[in-house]
Amino acid sequence: MNSSDGDDVYSETTLGIRISVEPSFLEEQSSPAQNHYVWAYRVRIENRSPRTVQLKTRHWRITDGLGRLQEVRGPGVVGEQPVLKPGTAFEYTSGCPLPTPSGIMVGTYQMQGEDGQMFDVRIPAFSLDSPHESRRVN
Repeated sequence: MNSSDGDDVYSETTLGIRISVEPSFLEEQSSPAQNHYVWAYRVRIENRSPRTVQLKTRHWRITDGLGRLQEVRGPGVVGEQPVLKPGTAFEYTSGCPLPTPSGIMVGTYQMQGEDGQMFDVRIPAFSLDSPHESRRVN
């Protein structure tokens, strides 16, 4: 099981594109009494392939602690569609609110190669854990 000390980094490589995600719980933006929990997650997209690629769209599957699924699709990330030459990386930070003290995110980025061909790059599943998660042992 993952510790919730904020040092967990989840990584996966698809076709030479490495995605690393580091989630962290935002205590100051969360209000457990109102069932409002907020996380930030930092994403690093590294192009370890020999070709230039562009991130075109994102697709997230966010599941809260009660198993409710929310899907988010859209163009680019944080308003950008970065072009990554071989050996370069793009980093951004975004956030996710949930009504439960834990959840899971997973997804894909759709990339386009120089040849115009589209392909999906997997974003590794990562857990959103807060210190407010009740761990009762019976």
